[in-house]
Amino acid sequence: MEICEGALLAAGEKGTARAVMTFPALAGLSNGTLLASWRCGSTKDSEDESVEVCSSDNGGRTWSQPMTVFGETRVNGVRGSLRVVYFTEVKPTHVLAACLWIDRETFPGKPLFNPVTEGCLPMTVLLADSFDWGTTWSPWREVEMPADIGPPSLTNPILRFPDGTLAMSIETNKNYEDPSKWMQRVTLRHSLDMGQTWSVPLTASQDPTGRIFHWDQRAVVAPDGRLGAFLWIYDSSTHTYLNARRRISSDGGRTWSPAEDLGFSDQPAHPAILPDGRTVLAWVDRFGTGSIRARLAESIDARFDANTEVCIYSHRQNAAAGGQASTGDCLVEQGRWSYGLPFAETLPDGDVLVVYYAGTPDVMSIHSARLHL
Repeated sequence: MEICEGALLAAGEKGTARAVMTFPALAGLSNGTLLASWRCGSTKDSEDESVEVCSSDNGGRTWSQPMTVFGETRVNGVRGSLRVVYFTEVKPTHVLAACLWIDRETFPGKPLFNPVTEGCLPMTVLLADSFDWGTTWSPWREVEMPADIGPPSLTNPILRFPDGTLAMSIETNKNYEDPSKWMQRVTLRHSLDMGQTWSVPLTASQDPTGRIFHWDQRAVVAPDGRLGAFLWIYDSSTHTYLNARRRISSDGGRTWSPAEDLGFSDQPAHPAILPDGRTVLAWVDRFGTGSIRARLAESIDARFDANTEVCIYSHRQNAAAGGQASTGDCLVEQGRWSYGLPFAETLPDGDVLVVYYAGTPDVMSIHSARLHL
């Protein structure tokens, strides 16, 4: 595997509402269109944040001008902001957008995470439909969540299985002022009607003691219908990040294989999976080499071969030390990171495109690397 091209998708503009760009995502559609989205704002956590979208019809070599196509930021009359938008083609011409919306009115001026309680601002998952390959969109509709989910974290596009079933990966959070112990877990909800209604949540990952957190589940459906989940593991007792883990489900996320330590640290990306089942996984090695790397596996459950490893991005500063005094301190520190969140997608010619953000604390941009297998 080798890097054959690199590009700048969107450049941060210092001192503006487009200074800091993060949360990039990609979606390859069956008509050959490639959609990209990312979050931009004046800082990494700001009330002026919005989501920009652009498209490519030549496999990511050139892109349309970024546009803010999702302009509405009020939900039920409450002022908020859009943090991330993911796209999923649920059938030809029909693309489903899933958005994480943050309430900026209930706790005005407060940061996303409360460093004292480890709770977070109220959040909501929104959905919108496009029936013309993502050119125009319906109004947002809210996905109701059970109370025990708390503010929901959306860290993955809607999953589509070969039989047309959809699945939504949601992670639990505590309410902003809740001082109780955070019993974090990852859930899946299924839909049989193209995302109009959703099942009760099924727990996909949870440590019953509450010590180990399974953050930022990145999941993908293999051509044979198996579901692979790649997890960022945090030990809330030692306040350290552990090696990435993988779990496999053969029944749509209802039961899972034991968690497998992938042998490298720390934060895995959304993987790309090819029609023959080969899987490319990028990850952020923030506390070791201070870089973004990727490896190839022959199938969704195979070993990621170290001989295929490529370095996509190397940060100019020294790698972060890792380890904080509390989980709240770790959450605050994440807000200072100036590179990360890679997202991989398979291209029509068999290459893989990885997008990520990188820059300095006050200016971050969206970059891409094209991997040839």
